[in-house]
Amino acid sequence: MKDKNFPPLKNDNLLRAARGEDVDRIPVWVMRQAGRYLPEFQEVRKEHDFFTICRTPELACEVTMQPLRRFDLDASIIFSDILVIPQALGMTVEMLPGKGPHFPEPLNEPKDLEKLTPEGAVNRLNYVGDAITMMRHKLEGKVPLIGFTGAPWTLMGYMIEGGGSKTMSKAKAWLEKYPEDTEKLLNLLTDCIVDYFEMQVKAGAQLLQVFESSAEYLTKEQFLFLSIPYLRSIREKLQDRLIKQSIPPVPMTIFAKGAGHSLAEQASIGYDIISLDWTVDPIKAREAVGPNITLQGNLDPQDLYKTPEEIKSLTRDMVNKFGKRRYIANLGHGITPQTPIESMDAFVNEVHKTL
Repeated sequence: MKDKNFPPLKNDNLLRAARGEDVDRIPVWVMRQAGRYLPEFQEVRKEHDFFTICRTPELACEVTMQPLRRFDLDASIIFSDILVIPQALGMTVEMLPGKGPHFPEPLNEPKDLEKLTPEGAVNRLNYVGDAITMMRHKLEGKVPLIGFTGAPWTLMGYMIEGGGSKTMSKAKAWLEKYPEDTEKLLNLLTDCIVDYFEMQVKAGAQLLQVFESSAEYLTKEQFLFLSIPYLRSIREKLQDRLIKQSIPPVPMTIFAKGAGHSLAEQASIGYDIISLDWTVDPIKAREAVGPNITLQGNLDPQDLYKTPEEIKSLTRDMVNKFGKRRYIANLGHGITPQTPIESMDAFVNEVHKTL
């Protein structure tokens, strides 16, 4: 924002790619690029609880900066977690070593919705805005800063399942047993996300990504009913709000893991960028979304366990399929904890050498 005196941006290739403009080189960043595969992140985690890092701007900025010190990346993404929204709504979320997120008291039935506290929820997330503003200054204009959120269906799944799930059986049971309450919860989450994104843009986020990480648990019909309308609403409500305040809207990305069956529908809801998981063929994806949307992705994270030469070959093949225009290189999901550092180097550097 103008009144925060942010340093001028030196590398704007990510934003240019998002807008469909020419780029100096193909921009590349990696989902979860600040995280467990970095030894320096592990050192911070030895001293601090996961959510303490999220809630402490100085620590969040430190781990956000860590991958930028090692790799020639074209974007940073603020260190946080999609589950800060359920926390802001009054739910307890713990990050258990070796198991991941855990909700001691999930939503078991509709009356549990009464425990949620949406009023003032965005104010309880101000630490994210503080970290974004601080990070914009620490970056010194090196690369753009991405803000993010989980999508309503994905957040709903965690809140009902009580953590990660291989089946989402409890959340899917709600769809059948409590359709009105499902809609109520999805709308509540949508409104909270719009508030959250507005705050992130005002704090200095230059691009926003919505993670619909649990789209894979829905049929195409369910995805079009339970995800697409709320994703569209987030973008439209946010844009309206920003325009009314004379704040320039920022590019927005949707990453719906497992929803390659609905790329044309994703292309219809107004997002600038569609991020693809590794199961989607780049050429077919371009055919589905048309020429005026930027694609992001989509190397299989498991490929980073191969030899550097194999990684380079797979990366070249991927980039050549996508082409240089309207493309942002990334993985098809988050980087995994045991990924070798040299693999990340090979991937990032090969993207920049190709085309």
